[in-house]
Amino acid sequence: MADAHAVDIESLARQLREDMAAADAPPAPLASGCPIVIAQVGELTRNVDPAEYVPQHVAIGPYHRTTDSPHLARDDEKLRCLAAVMSAATAGMTLEVYLDELARIEARARSCYAHTFEHLDGAEFVRMLLLDTCYLLVRFGRLAARSGNAGGEVSAARGGAMESVAVVRDTLYLAENQIPFFVVDMVYRLTAPDAGVSAADAIAAYVRELLRRQLYSVSTPAVAAPPGPGNLLHLLHMHLTPVALSPPCTTVAGAGSGKRRRFGRWRTATEYHCAGVGFRPRPLGGKGGGGARSILDVRLDARGGVLEMPRLNLDAETWRLLRNLTALEQSNPAAAGSHVTAYCVFVSQMACTARDVELLSRRGVIAHGMGSHGEVAELFADLCKGVVFGADGNYLHATWLAVEGRFRSRPRRWAAWLMLKYFSNPWLAVGLAAAAVGLVCTVVQAVYSVLSYAPGGT
Repeated sequence: MADAHAVDIESLARQLREDMAAADAPPAPLASGCPIVIAQVGELTRNVDPAEYVPQHVAIGPYHRTTDSPHLARDDEKLRCLAAVMSAATAGMTLEVYLDELARIEARARSCYAHTFEHLDGAEFVRMLLLDTCYLLVRFGRLAARSGNAGGEVSAARGGAMESVAVVRDTLYLAENQIPFFVVDMVYRLTAPDAGVSAADAIAAYVRELLRRQLYSVSTPAVAAPPGPGNLLHLLHMHLTPVALSPPCTTVAGAGSGKRRRFGRWRTATEYHCAGVGFRPRPLGGKGGGGARSILDVRLDARGGVLEMPRLNLDAETWRLLRNLTALEQSNPAAAGSHVTAYCVFVSQMACTARDVELLSRRGVIAHGMGSHGEVAELFADLCKGVVFGADGNYLHATWLAVEGRFRSRPRRWAAWLMLKYFSNPWLAVGLAAAAVGLVCTVVQAVYSVLSYAPGGT
């Protein structure tokens, strides 16, 4: 027993049994009202471009609260927003009422995060929830106007145009920089019980106008319907749902019903173009209610030869938005689905070279003002690095099957090759037609010459 290398077998066995029992225990269910888990972005994805997931102006929620960045908005700015919310509140509403209600839901709010944040005690966590919520409501919930003092101190919180862009980027686009939406809704209802709309509807009006200006979506989802948004990024995500989420095909054509069809990668736009697949911009909000509702509404035309895609307008924030929406789906596959991920996989594989970006730009389905097509292609190629994605639930699976079948069709590929090689140039087309006419005339002349020497010929 005095040997330093002796092992207490009984104690070690008991500890391992306890660890195995804990590992086998089912995970704790999410608290009611937490449809979306707020989690950190995985390292494999984050390492591609870490700056796309970190706030640069304001920290919301616990993940980036302790950052040492001097550029982040501090509590003094959020305190001005708290004062604006208090001014907009109904008579009799006190600070103690807000704090008491938030203290009641502290445990529920903590359960919406993938981490426990034990370093934040109850008082600090409740303070964070109140200040961050008031900041969001002043920025997007239009509560400042109710106070009758939208000038004064509130104008200092709003800042200029560049600051507004930074606030939108940090509070709406980042997967980690979030607080549970039911907290925002509770403070909104305490402040404006007679508003006539929910916090989801009030903030969705801002989100909807933002997406329409950027030509990302014209959708109007029922955001106030249960279970509602999990956070502000999820609220934006709800506006980017495809019109038709068709179930993927699961069987091979001509094979038994039990054989599963494999989903492959998309080919490049240039490859599809050489196989006779065309590209056409699809306008948002078409007539008759049958048009595209968001950039995700990609479809084949009725003849199956043209991919119709809503134009994707690329700027510096597009990549941040798409990456964080993908991160949201990666952390919440059941609640959020995978349609944004499917779209990102689609465009990243279609436009991964400079030639592809140039082709899609000429066709009007991509618009960008960046330095070169090659720069855009590199960003597309890195868009889905580290992302886990399969065929299950892929709303573009049927479209992939159709264009893949067209690509593998040899007659169509030969016809497309002839069109591209000879008929794309009008002079070549005229020359080829003249040669064909000359060949026909020569054959006819030869036939008549033979018939003239044949017995009984005239």
